[in-house]
Amino acid sequence: MADKQKTLVLLKPDALQRDLLGEIVGRFERKGLKFVAMKFIRLSDEMLDEHYAHLSDKPFFASLKAFMMQTPVVGMVLEGYDAISEVRKIVGSTNPREADAGTIRADLSMNVPSNLIHASDSVEAADTEIKRFFREEEIFDYEKITDRYIFGEGI
Repeated sequence: MADKQKTLVLLKPDALQRDLLGEIVGRFERKGLKFVAMKFIRLSDEMLDEHYAHLSDKPFFASLKAFMMQTPVVGMVLEGYDAISEVRKIVGSTNPREADAGTIRADLSMNVPSNLIHASDSVEAADTEIKRFFREEEIFDYEKITDRYIFGEGI
């Protein structure tokens, strides 16, 4: 069986402004991923400098930060088997116009940075990003009775 993982998802200001929170959350729920943490987060300069350090030399960096600070974002930690790659499949390519039909970005957005969502891209990134946005006591461990119907009896 695949590895059980946790991954970080951030719903960006455009997702909130366009009232897409329920639509996006519903896609993860229907897949069978378990929400183990969720909250509104007001991003600071420092958080964004750290989170987007790999983009700090890009000419659009200042506008990206301004965009991400327009509203709170919704941070969530999802758990499931191969959660990182499964969430990335649901989310789709960074550029919505290149994303596969049926993904969140292909179906609901048209451009970067207004691509609605951030999702961790590796085990290492997920670990770092979850710690960046959530304290340990904000992440819950619980049994979900539907797991046996989603993953089978032997989980």
